[in-house]
Amino acid sequence: MFKGALFDLDGVITDTSILHFEAWRKLVDTFFSSELPDSLEEKTKGVSRTDSLKVILKHLDVSVSETMFQQLLVEKNAYYKEALQGISSEAILPGVSDFISELKQQQVRLALASASLNGPFILDKLDLRDSFDAIVDPRSVARGKPAPDIFLAAAAALKLKPSKCIGIEDSIAGLRAIKDSGAFSVAVGKTTELQKADLTLSTTAELKLTTICKAYFH
Repeated sequence: MFKGALFDLDGVITDTSILHFEAWRKLVDTFFSSELPDSLEEKTKGVSRTDSLKVILKHLDVSVSETMFQQLLVEKNAYYKEALQGISSEAILPGVSDFISELKQQQVRLALASASLNGPFILDKLDLRDSFDAIVDPRSVARGKPAPDIFLAAAAALKLKPSKCIGIEDSIAGLRAIKDSGAFSVAVGKTTELQKADLTLSTTAELKLTTICKAYFH
């Protein structure tokens, strides 16, 4: 039996990715009087705020100073946190609360392995913070997803080897990170690239301990 569960946040526990992209769109409109296409959202999904901004500036073909770059990061986060004020436990994705309860009943330890600096704040808003034994600060790892660093740190925070953990993700970058960490990968979503996971589920409603154990011991 696996001993740890390493969770991504956006798209796995709650879906704030749309709020992220709306914040980026507001930022780009405000500072560059431009628009972002829907197709760019996937490229900013699951990666750090810094890496997302790099993707966006590359798309806009714009160069900014380091001071301006840092200001843009702060402004974007302000837009995002403003949008987060209205979320509550009702924003937890289907099946997640029951799945977390199943894990806790089996004494599986939980860690948050999210690129979001707002992870603790969001868990507080969802009333889930007490369910997690560890929350990795993404600033504490050398490399962001798709590098495995944050999942390695999450397993270490639980005092477990990655091979004794499952990792749950909805992004391609996150899936690569889990697989390279050595944890058992569970992907949530219908994107073709997510089929490379050890177990792929269409939605969070399918997150059930029996389903994952069956695949884990297969």
